[in-house]
Amino acid sequence: MELRYYQREARDAVLGEWANGRRKTVACLPTGTGKTIIFSAILDHQLRDPARRGLILAHRGELLTQAADKLKKTTGLTAALEKAEFSSLGAPERVTVGSVQSLARESRLKRFPGDYFTDIILDECHHALSDTYQRVLEHFDGANVLGVTATPARGDKRALGEYFESLAYEYTLDQAIRDGYLVPIQAQLIPLRVDLRQVKMSNGDYAAGDLGTALDPYLEQIAAEMKHYCQDRKTVVFLPLVATSKRFCEILNANGLRACEVNGDSPDREQILADFDHDRYQVLCNAMLLTEGWDQPDVDCVVVLRPTKIRSLYQQMVGRGTRLFPGKKNLLLLDFLWMTDKHSLCTPASLMCEDEELAKRVDQELKNGGAHDLAEAKQNAEKSALEERERSLAAQLEQQRLRQGKLVNPLQFALSIAAEDLLSYTPIFAWEKNPPSEKQLSYLEKLGIERSAVSSMGLASQLIDRLRQRYDAGLATPRQIRALERYGFRHVGTWPKEKASHMMDILSHNGWKLPRGLNPVTYKP
Repeated sequence: MELRYYQREARDAVLGEWANGRRKTVACLPTGTGKTIIFSAILDHQLRDPARRGLILAHRGELLTQAADKLKKTTGLTAALEKAEFSSLGAPERVTVGSVQSLARESRLKRFPGDYFTDIILDECHHALSDTYQRVLEHFDGANVLGVTATPARGDKRALGEYFESLAYEYTLDQAIRDGYLVPIQAQLIPLRVDLRQVKMSNGDYAAGDLGTALDPYLEQIAAEMKHYCQDRKTVVFLPLVATSKRFCEILNANGLRACEVNGDSPDREQILADFDHDRYQVLCNAMLLTEGWDQPDVDCVVVLRPTKIRSLYQQMVGRGTRLFPGKKNLLLLDFLWMTDKHSLCTPASLMCEDEELAKRVDQELKNGGAHDLAEAKQNAEKSALEERERSLAAQLEQQRLRQGKLVNPLQFALSIAAEDLLSYTPIFAWEKNPPSEKQLSYLEKLGIERSAVSSMGLASQLIDRLRQRYDAGLATPRQIRALERYGFRHVGTWPKEKASHMMDILSHNGWKLPRGLNPVTYKP
């Protein structure tokens, strides 16, 4: 299978981390962009060495089946199964797909030598910090480990940093949408003040039992709204309890929507899903059964009625509707929960914004009535945040512009290129917190970045990656930014390199003075 550009980049980045000694690394990509294809390509590369063996570890049977099928389809490699009565020990296949619940049992685990697996893949690695996963990873502690997950928030990354050593690659949801590999998301906020004040917490999230009780008084109203918005859409609804899911399915049918319900105990689950696939139903209700391991690409509406604080869970639910399908223009995401009293609740903005302040700005824009394109709302919020940040840093930035020298401060560089991620960068992994290396600092200085303000190895790495990307894209260099912004030009970092060179020529021919009538503050190249 021909890999997409970002899949090649992800594969090469992971192999690079392993080659450089960072054996526990993460790749973050949104649901529907082919994480399984990426780790299959990585295993295919590693197993060219006949002495190596790979393990794909997951917590659900559907994920194991999908991984084995995709591995064979994309690479030709077949996988042995380590689950229940099946064992891969001594099998001719050099890849094992294993259930973490089975493999973590001491009696089973001790049968395997500690060096039996050389390369381990953790599917949905936000589960990797649990005791069961850690038991397996500690047993095979000499192996390379790759965790794959949807793009986590900053807090989730800090949690991953407790075990993993680096983030090898990140491909964001908004970039995947811009690239045309996922459909745009239209977020529609519907005011419904659900009272969650009495809902208890369990394992860091809202307790499902209490959530079902809290939602019950609002189900009729939600169904009436869905009749308006979902009439011509194929819809999946996520609810906290099976009983709530069944009741809501009945209410939807009473409101004229053809709805079905599926849960872990449904004896005819496969038939229900097949009927939904063939459009015998418009709406499919479930109590968190379909968050992982189920693909229905023609779903174009998702309703999240399971309030959660966990961003990865929220992404999994919404990700059921982001895949491409012929004739599908976008995903409609209906949010009924944004007026709740719990401020830490995941909202549509949580899908794209790591920074909480930026997420609040996006949510504010979404509240202005109607359906909003989520990626556009994020871009508007980033622009607003950058302008506000620039105003608050105006005096400091002006001092930097007036200083002598040809090198640009990282803060000025980040503001000039409108890089909110660089402005809000915080080291996560241990190596990122180390001081920058002399090699990094020399390289950055050579490219025009002032070394004294580069505070960590992680920031240095981010700056180097961004400079290389900008070079490939033909954008203004740091020295051009430094030179032109001293004359008062704004955001030179967003200019093409040739436009910046042209302005430098104009200034040079004019004795390094601004030509009469040229206003650098309002000038657009």
